[in-house]
Amino acid sequence: MTCAPQRSRTNLKAMKATYFLLPLSMLLLTSCSPTLNYFTKDLYEDNRWSDDELRQIQFYLSNDIVLRREASSGDSQIRDGEIRIRNGRKVEEIVIPRGTPGVFLFSPKENRFAVSFEKNDNNRYLMFGPNPKAGDRFVLLASEWDRRQGKVTYDNSTWWVDGDAAFASLMVDLKRSRKVSVRSRVAQGRTVE
Repeated sequence: MTCAPQRSRTNLKAMKATYFLLPLSMLLLTSCSPTLNYFTKDLYEDNRWSDDELRQIQFYLSNDIVLRREASSGDSQIRDGEIRIRNGRKVEEIVIPRGTPGVFLFSPKENRFAVSFEKNDNNRYLMFGPNPKAGDRFVLLASEWDRRQGKVTYDNSTWWVDGDAAFASLMVDLKRSRKVSVRSRVAQGRTVE
């Protein structure tokens, strides 16, 4: 009979330790992950990053982007996309999920970024630029938008994205992007000879 209370005290201690360690471990795990913020026109202009500096910043995608185009059996461009049947037609689809890391490739004109989310292929990129209606965040740009879809160029081909892709924005880890490397040395002094 004396064993039963001993077990319950042991279980109670284990539960208390679990309740203490669980939040602590969650805090440690979240402190290691990047803190992502929207990349905005103000952030870009305040820091005056050059193209070389922009190539060193890791960008991330805020929302999923799904690229679609009609596929034909004789189309030699079908390489990595997934073929789906949509409304009775074959459609090639490429999905770029939220959180996918991307790199800056070039800037064709002021406030326009070509960003690639695919390894080792500089022809596969999307264009981003600031949108005043979205707080000047750098959002996905299309050559034309209507309420349901937008027309973009990707891998030198025309693709369509759903209208909600207009809100897909570039994000950055501000802690990393604001790191400045400083080389320093101490002058030894010079004496009269």
